[in-house]
Amino acid sequence: MSHNRNIVWHPAAISKSDRQSLNGHKSCALWFTGLSGSGKSVLANAVDEKLYHMGIQSYVLDGDNIRHGLNKDLGFQTDDRIENIRRIGEVAKLFVDSGQMILTAFISPFREDRDMVRALFPEGEFFEIYVKR
Repeated sequence: MSHNRNIVWHPAAISKSDRQSLNGHKSCALWFTGLSGSGKSVLANAVDEKLYHMGIQSYVLDGDNIRHGLNKDLGFQTDDRIENIRRIGEVAKLFVDSGQMILTAFISPFREDRDMVRALFPEGEFFEIYVKR
């Protein structure tokens, strides 16, 4: 994948630590993974609800919901599945940078894909949770 030399990352005036301080909590990604029907979405939403009642900024990215919008152009071939996870990882990173806890619910069966996403985050900001019924 080539990068355009005219695209420059602009640092934010407000840092992740500033946002975390305002929110009163750290931010991280909770990556729920497991087979179809394992309860990933149910568990992620239950944790999200608990965090909400604790006053913690959080949001759930669900695999099916993402395929209705952001990733509606992707199919289920191997390359599309890899791109699906890559995009979700990048979005999750933005949420963590915004000071929120992001909970994702994706099958993400390939370790190399999860490792690719994990590498986007500093140590202690990505937690993989395998869900099995």
